[in-house]
Amino acid sequence: MVRSVALLAAACLLAGGCASFPDEPAPTSWSAQPQLTPQAGPKPELPGEFRPTPGEQGRNPAPTSVPPPQGCKDFSPLVIATCLNTVTGVAPIGADAQGGVAAYATERGGRLVKVTKDVDPVVIAQLEVDATTDGGLTGLALSATFAEDQLAYVYVTTATDNRVLRIAPGDAPKPILTGIPKGPTGNRGALASDRKGAILVATGDAGNPALAADPNSLAGKVLRIDGSGQPAQGNPTAGSAVVTSGLRLPGGLCVSADAAMIWVTDWSANADAIYKVTPGKLGDAAWTWPDRPGVMGCASLSNVLWVSTAKTPGLQNLPMNPTGAFTGKPTVTMDEANGLGRMGPMEQLNDSAALVGTINKVGGQPVSSDDRVAIVVRSDSEIPGKD
Repeated sequence: MVRSVALLAAACLLAGGCASFPDEPAPTSWSAQPQLTPQAGPKPELPGEFRPTPGEQGRNPAPTSVPPPQGCKDFSPLVIATCLNTVTGVAPIGADAQGGVAAYATERGGRLVKVTKDVDPVVIAQLEVDATTDGGLTGLALSATFAEDQLAYVYVTTATDNRVLRIAPGDAPKPILTGIPKGPTGNRGALASDRKGAILVATGDAGNPALAADPNSLAGKVLRIDGSGQPAQGNPTAGSAVVTSGLRLPGGLCVSADAAMIWVTDWSANADAIYKVTPGKLGDAAWTWPDRPGVMGCASLSNVLWVSTAKTPGLQNLPMNPTGAFTGKPTVTMDEANGLGRMGPMEQLNDSAALVGTINKVGGQPVSSDDRVAIVVRSDSEIPGKD
């Protein structure tokens, strides 16, 4: 069973304000490449560990119960940010002054904020977006070299189109990929780093399935672009950003730690689904949910795929083998009354933890501290190599 605790130090501290940045260098090829090595950081505090401060030796850190929230104050140790509005993206950016997780988070209404525990969110950018349909500010990814360049990428719906913007603190947001079709539905998008230097972009079909099948349209696709919005080197078709096609309303993208597997969730015509991304058309789903729990973000761990859901509380757990084949039916965890409720974006932190954002203010049963950014961590028995 997945259990949640707040822990995990990250790799780097957020630098100060930044001036303008040149375009990122071209990423590595779509084919297998050596991974970028992140800057070494402090050792994460894993489940069951306790690092006492002076005078705390011998204390049991596990509370017997967690008091309910009081306004924006949340006493759950897993929560690092509270009182946000419809969290649509999360991304760890380093460690805070106490060694906890610092992160970027996006809200559907257009804010990009920096969040740390017990500190008010710091607004990095306020974007003008059109959230009247299923769009708005719906995707977030960081540069592979964020520690050096502080670059963030967001997916937004405007009055005329859907697009990807590049943001550096202190600079005006720069559109790098525009003209993604906009429609009455199918405007939500998702972003992820491919762990090789490029940005993956999942786009909706703008309410027109024919666009998703059209190789000349950016709608209903998984795209792969470089830091300036151009088709990434090594894409399946030279000069084209398209990797695969056939999406309707994507909920999230995730990449395995070794960059070997890419997954995308989608609210397809007949069921919710998750697909393993391969060049070409989507093909058959790796798993479908006819009951439509509203699949959103995902995290590809070594032996399980986590999928968050927007319409039902809890976390879907799909057991899988090293090739990415599922070995059993999904189980649902964190659906208890003291769980996080409905969850949207998810970003893997390591092979046993992920950062998530809640979306309880939209159709859920919010507590006073919603919406929140939190960490979910699985138990020792579920970690490969543990007895």
